[in-house]
Amino acid sequence: MNIYVGNLAYGVTQDELREAFSAYGQVESASLITDKFTGESKGFGFVEMPNNTEADAAIKALNDTSLKGRNMKVNQAKPRGDRPSRGSRY
Repeated sequence: MNIYVGNLAYGVTQDELREAFSAYGQVESASLITDKFTGESKGFGFVEMPNNTEADAAIKALNDTSLKGRNMKVNQAKPRGDRPSRGSRY
């Protein structure tokens, strides 16, 4: 299951994100989304967990809990096609 993790402190590392979720099961990958120009974190990321039961347990346990001073928002990631349009600038 692909899990969205938002409201992350900008100092959180991918290893720290992986560690937080690995307490609930196997973590296939953990990635932070970074600004393409500065390379700095945008404050959100994704965690992939192959076992849905473990992923659900992690979502329930970690949502609205603190990691480095900020309460994370954790839920199942929506597929790219299901997200609302951001609109056009022109």
